[in-house]
Amino acid sequence: MKTILGSILITLLLTGCNSMRPQDFKDSEPKLVLFDYFEGKTSAWGMFEDRFGNVRRQFQVDIEGRVKGNEITLDERFQYNDGEKDRRIWQIRKTGDHTFEGTADDVIGMAKGTVQGNALNWTYDLNLKVGDSSYKVHFDDWMFLQPGGVMINRARLSKWGVDIGEVTLFFKKPVVDVE
Repeated sequence: MKTILGSILITLLLTGCNSMRPQDFKDSEPKLVLFDYFEGKTSAWGMFEDRFGNVRRQFQVDIEGRVKGNEITLDERFQYNDGEKDRRIWQIRKTGDHTFEGTADDVIGMAKGTVQGNALNWTYDLNLKVGDSSYKVHFDDWMFLQPGGVMINRARLSKWGVDIGEVTLFFKKPVVDVE
């Protein structure tokens, strides 16, 4: 009996008890219209924290979004605080009223997303480059649109179901002067 209870406890600790769902935010404002938000230029600033809460890396991202029909291409250009540069190009397709699928070169398989209210939950597996190595990790992204056009993104990274860190990002659309 102790072995069964111990196994259940370990499983709960490793998998977490996150029960947050996109539907929980269906009435939240402002409403996130994904393609409208990312069309054109967007800037983002972020950091990666390891599982112990230590900030390991900081970065800035310049994003260019191009919409064509029910698809958007996001060209993301990363500049890290250690001087490294990287680029990811997402191809995201709307598959339903609230659902999306996406691919990128370093994404394994298909990313899946659901938008409700002001929230997007975006999940995918990624080949994460670390030095000369690459590791398959799982991303569980939650993005929340805030008044004023700021979007907050928190992504949990895990490997084999164990949390390895968290990425926090803030997106902002450029301010347009109207004279």
